[in-house]
Amino acid sequence: MRTILHSDCNGFYASVESLLHPELRGKPLAVAGDAENRHGIILAKNEEAKKFFVKTGESIWQAKNKCPELVVIEPHFDQYMRFSKLAKGIYAEYTDRVESFGLDEAWLDVTGNGQNGYEIAKEINARVKEELGITVSIGVSFNKIFAKLGSDYKKPDAITKIDFDGEDGFKNKVWPLPCGDLLYVGKATEKKLHTMGIYTIGDIALTSPEILKSNLGKWGEILHTFANGMDSSPVAQFDKHPDVKSIGNSTTTPRDLKDYSDVKMIVQILSDSVARRMRELGFKAGVVTITVRDNQLFSFTRQGQLNIFSNHTRDIRNKALELFRKNYNFKKPIRSLGVSVSKLVADNAPCQLSFFQDCDRDIREENLDKTLDSLKNRFGNYVVRPAFLIKDKKLSLLNPKDDHIIHPVGFF
Repeated sequence: MRTILHSDCNGFYASVESLLHPELRGKPLAVAGDAENRHGIILAKNEEAKKFFVKTGESIWQAKNKCPELVVIEPHFDQYMRFSKLAKGIYAEYTDRVESFGLDEAWLDVTGNGQNGYEIAKEINARVKEELGITVSIGVSFNKIFAKLGSDYKKPDAITKIDFDGEDGFKNKVWPLPCGDLLYVGKATEKKLHTMGIYTIGDIALTSPEILKSNLGKWGEILHTFANGMDSSPVAQFDKHPDVKSIGNSTTTPRDLKDYSDVKMIVQILSDSVARRMRELGFKAGVVTITVRDNQLFSFTRQGQLNIFSNHTRDIRNKALELFRKNYNFKKPIRSLGVSVSKLVADNAPCQLSFFQDCDRDIREENLDKTLDSLKNRFGNYVVRPAFLIKDKKLSLLNPKDDHIIHPVGFF
């Protein structure tokens, strides 16, 4: 049987900020976006802030209502990246199977290490504390799902073991937990499960997979597998970068978007950022997805296929705007927008040509994009811009390519 660890850096962003600002230690601290530009969402909080029930994902004003003395700091992702690499360097001394799950979390497969998994977890816990000055909570189990659940089971600075059977067996330890504690059971799924009379992870495990599938689709079967401890997914090798499956950027806009011209500006900026990142990484995309959230926080996503695989800014923008026009009527102003691409292929991969493809236009677009990329890399993001962006400087001075928030990678 495998031995899998999941290490989670406690209150990671806030812990790093406390190291960078010793004068703030002992004070309630939260890391959040730029409140003036409405990116004021709590990204992380320290233990002192947790005592006031400050929550990740809530707005700054909500957190301040709970804790008037809360110190709010903007994120410094370069520092978080540095500490993330240092932590994973420690993990790599125990196994070559280290798989990131965002900046602050990682799975380790220590099956062939020769040491007891719990003892390895104790060593890692002590070393991270001593060498980096932050703490980790670690789950020890026989698969990735329960190892992840173990690291969430008790925080901060804790180690939790979940075995196949016995006193620490998953049926004793995991099954009584709320169904929302299982990986990928979000609020919407949890609500659906409750309508089915399913409230615990054990309820999921003991419900027929056919019933779960009929109500939740393929996720029902996956969650049934997870709850019964049958996850067999491998931990990736440390030196192997996971396949990039999508590239995207989103932003909460400095003001509500009230008409199509507002949306066109933001979509242009986001599409340019996504396309530039694709070109830098050597990809073309076949699918474009938009995410729209109105000022009542209702959101939806829509996606569509490109006629040909492309990394041209113009193609990404046009498809995103087409999707928007087909799916939104402006009954409510828009608070945030996102553009992403998927179905990625290498930019030098052979692709099926179309009779309707304008090859001359593609060559012109490619040359234009390369020239603009070179200018922006040398002189900054705002050196050359479409004229229509001048209409509203408050909206158009976004720079999602350089300022984008780093999100966790997917499990699958």
